[in-house]
Amino acid sequence: MSRFIIKSAKDGVKFDLEINTHVVCTSQVYKSLNGCQNGIESVKKNASLHKVDDLTIEEKAQLSNPKFEVYQDKAGGFRFRLKASNGQIVAVSEDFKAKEDCLKVIELIAKEAYRAQIQKA
Repeated sequence: MSRFIIKSAKDGVKFDLEINTHVVCTSQVYKSLNGCQNGIESVKKNASLHKVDDLTIEEKAQLSNPKFEVYQDKAGGFRFRLKASNGQIVAVSEDFKAKEDCLKVIELIAKEAYRAQIQKA
C-alpha cells in the first residue's frame, strides 16, 4: 500500500510518501495546503516517467527535467531528489549505504506513486 501523508510542519505543511509502511521520500515545507497538494501531484506525474540521472558517474550526459537525481552526500551515503519540469525539487530521500538500494527505491516510487492515496495526519 502506498500513501502520501500530509503533516503539519514548522511554518507550513509537508508530505511524506510511504510505501509498505516505510517513508521513502519527503517534501519541502510548503506555506499552504494547496501548495503541498500541488507537490504531491507533481510527484505522482513526474515519478512515473522514471528518468534517473546518476550524478555519481563522471562524464554522463545529464537528462532534462523532470527526473530523479542520484548523488552521493558528504558522509558517503547515496540519496536522490526528484525534480519537477521547472527544476524545483519536490521530494528527497534519506541516505542509503548502497547505491543499488537507492535505485530500487526510485523504481518502487516510479511504480507506486501515481496510485498512492492522500491522507492527512
